Amino acid sequence: MIDLSLDEIAQVTGGRVHPTDAAARVIETAVVTDSREAVPGSLYVARVGEHADGHDFVAAAAANGAVAALTAHEVSEFACVVVPDVGDAFAAVGRAVVDRCRDHGGLRIVGITGSSGKTSTKDLLAQVVARLGPTIAPHASYNSEVGVPLTVCRLSLETQFLVAEMGASGVGHIEYLTRVAPPDIAVVLNVGTAHLAEFGSREAIADTKAELVRALGSDGLAVLNADDDIVAAMADRTTAEVVLVGTSPRAQIRADDVSMNARGQASFTLTVPGQKKVRVELALHGEHHVGNALSVAAVAHTWGMDVADIGSALSAAEPRSRWRMEVTERADGVTIVNDAYNANPESTAAALRAVLAMRAGGRAIAVIGEMRELGRDSVGAHEEVGQLAAELGLDEVVAIGEAAAPAARAFKSTRGEGGLQIDSLDVATEILQRLFRHGDVVLLKSSRDSGLRYLGEDLAAGNLS
Repeated sequence: MIDLSLDEIAQVTGGRVHPTDAAARVIETAVVTDSREAVPGSLYVARVGEHADGHDFVAAAAANGAVAALTAHEVSEFACVVVPDVGDAFAAVGRAVVDRCRDHGGLRIVGITGSSGKTSTKDLLAQVVARLGPTIAPHASYNSEVGVPLTVCRLSLETQFLVAEMGASGVGHIEYLTRVAPPDIAVVLNVGTAHLAEFGSREAIADTKAELVRALGSDGLAVLNADDDIVAAMADRTTAEVVLVGTSPRAQIRADDVSMNARGQASFTLTVPGQKKVRVELALHGEHHVGNALSVAAVAHTWGMDVADIGSALSAAEPRSRWRMEVTERADGVTIVNDAYNANPESTAAALRAVLAMRAGGRAIAVIGEMRELGRDSVGAHEEVGQLAAELGLDEVVAIGEAAAPAARAFKSTRGEGGLQIDSLDVATEILQRLFRHGDVVLLKSSRDSGLRYLGEDLAAGNLS
């Protein structure tokens, strides 16, 4: 955290300090949006959300040690910087921190976006780049108009690298985030159908993801997925240098000889032009992480890391975020794969292939919850998941809830048997307890708000009764 006085915050936000004699007060520890996370010396940002008004919690933040708040109006006698719009002011504070770090020591920023894989790639990249110097990356999936400013406010003058995850649920969202953290490197992983209900088409999603590429200057770098034609075409949307990554022959940074072990972990030969090839053995589960790792390799190589060191760092990197291909091997021989933080048709297909690669003597079972925000394509998308599971050779699909039921029906129709539907999470544990047996590998996949990640936690712990 960079020390900022309330007067400095007022200047960058166009606000005013209340009371005026608090102008010299300094924020020196943290910036928070949750009053429960306030600590001595922190700034509390009083956001107005869908369900709560942050101004109602200023006193709680003060009790926890906050020395000031960013507010839309004066709050009692507590020190505040009063601004016209708290969200925009929060973004301005974040940008001020970025600018100061860049002026001081040449902070370099990479922005990551994509319909799936952003958080896993962010976690990989943060671990690899940390070998080059002090690095800041988001907690969890802090990739929104709140998460990005929270992340950049953690910067210090010693930070050399910022890994910024950038998500979007509407047009202009990523452009807004790039004004907070202007990228030197833009990584676009893929364009799928996440948030299809909001955007209306895959093309509209692509145009929004391309906002990250368009934010680059001519001295920047776009790292694009050569295996996704829509992403690769974004090369035409920037004046920056472009590097393609993937398994395609057109990729400059490429994965060759990809193989999977019995635990569903991929290994490959990393090929970088002009460099000696190295073998990478990922600790993450799922072949889809190969593409993520290649994007990481492109960034690290650009920032000066030797390819041998990149291979070593990628192989040593561990899963960092919850509910993303989180594998637990229970004492009774059942393996639980909890990948239920987010879901769309593309990420679900990748997870199905991953759990199939992990099947040994037992069965591969997919427990599917609703993939949300798919709009009118929801029924068809769930049907395609069930059909794909049958075609791949999974042994069973269990659909939780009515919205996911088309997956079970399509599985049964394609396979000729199986396809179990459970009405709600309330009865799922008892039914699954009877279903599982020694050697089974069980995938739980759904959107976050469908709740299967908590079912996955119970299953991993063996809490089935």
